[in-house]
Amino acid sequence: MKRELFITRFIFVLAILLTVNLANAQKKAKAPFSVKNKTVKVFLTAQNTNYRLTQMETLHFVDKPQPVETEVAVFVDPSKTFQTMVGIGGALTDASAEVFYKLPKDKQKELLTAYYDKNSGIGYTLARTSIQSSDFSSASYTYMKDNDAALKTFSIDHDMKYRVPFIKEVLKAAGGKLTLFASPWSPPAWMKTNNDMLHGGRLKPEYYQSWANVYVKFVRAYEKQGIPIWGLTVQNEPMATQTWESCIYTAEDEHTFIKNFIGPTLHNSGLGNVKLMMWDHNRDLIYQRASTVLEDPEAAKYVWGVAFHWYETWTGAGMNFEGERRVAESFPNKPMMLTEGCAENFDASKMDTWNRGEKYGESLVNDFNAGTVGWTDWNILLDERGGPNHVGNFCFAPVHADTKTGALTYTNSYYYLGHFSKFIRPGAKRIVSSPSRDFLLSTAYVNPDGKIAVVVMNKTDKDIDYFLWLKGKAAKTTSPAHSIATLIIE
Repeated sequence: MKRELFITRFIFVLAILLTVNLANAQKKAKAPFSVKNKTVKVFLTAQNTNYRLTQMETLHFVDKPQPVETEVAVFVDPSKTFQTMVGIGGALTDASAEVFYKLPKDKQKELLTAYYDKNSGIGYTLARTSIQSSDFSSASYTYMKDNDAALKTFSIDHDMKYRVPFIKEVLKAAGGKLTLFASPWSPPAWMKTNNDMLHGGRLKPEYYQSWANVYVKFVRAYEKQGIPIWGLTVQNEPMATQTWESCIYTAEDEHTFIKNFIGPTLHNSGLGNVKLMMWDHNRDLIYQRASTVLEDPEAAKYVWGVAFHWYETWTGAGMNFEGERRVAESFPNKPMMLTEGCAENFDASKMDTWNRGEKYGESLVNDFNAGTVGWTDWNILLDERGGPNHVGNFCFAPVHADTKTGALTYTNSYYYLGHFSKFIRPGAKRIVSSPSRDFLLSTAYVNPDGKIAVVVMNKTDKDIDYFLWLKGKAAKTTSPAHSIATLIIE
């Protein structure tokens, strides 16, 4: 009897302790965000100035319970959280690797620090590379000999000359950790209906399984080199017939390939942890493609997320952020990631064009606010011609190298990207950031260390005074004409 009484009392006391601890935890979790004793560091990049990710003034909060309509404000609310940041970065292409190894050693080190050091550089954490060749290779190539459906001749020997050593250097510069995903531009010519790696064509049905096996071979080969592959996309730009490596998949084709071939093949090969992304093309058709695949649970179970590019302008579709929002609303458990964007039609005389950086900023802000979890620029480095590129499709990159002198040119795109990648780290949660005027663009995140990063961009010709407002407190500052700033609340 005494033993039973003891057990009853013990359980009673334990229940009280658990209830108190739970109440305290809930109270702590629900505690409102406070700016008490917090300051705001401002980092600025602005046209017609020398400010490039330059630390400016430190702001202080004052009481401001109710802004008035004549004032401009950016309202930030850390209590409302959304998607988690995977990372921000750029593509490690054959072209970038080849240019890198034409640089002097000190310039190679400078470039790696500029991109991957989070203190001295802009802290990239995300990267993309190709499976076989892309337009940003010096020539087309494959990993196996003609008509080798069994893949007995599969080899990444081509990549071992430049690309694999380059990625290893990047991994080292990034502290040994890099979220790297890979995309194919085209199967070998003999697997395709047009017998050509270039100019579109489609994957022949009889080679669906062989081609699915190539992804597994690629991942294993790179793993053997000490390069983990975090994710894969099914096909780069599957609706574009390009003069370079390309392959057409309709929505139904991609659905079939995911459901019956690439999805099960990755799973059965022990690579079910590799994140498979569908689409990997422009925003304009993103909803149609996503709904076709993801409404089938048997296909959707293999898909981690939806990849997309920003090249709508040449189709006349505009930036079309609404398509992203519809996918995020309709398929909230399938993350979205921008996997490619760059300025095309390279012209060395336009290296300093300011609106190129602003296009990056506009896309980054709107993509993140629409629910995107990662953002991947195209080539991290190109030469003085915007290449190398085996079909003359020369483009801009954030950094260009003069391969004759070894000089590096950092375009304003590099700095606009840095306002996000340097201050918004993997694991950060997006929070509310709402400007009271549409001439300011803004997004905001709370980082794993508790610091809040608020990005504010001004595309107008005028300086704009505004308040950074949080829960009845505000700090006043100015957004210069054609500028981007990151405000760190700590």
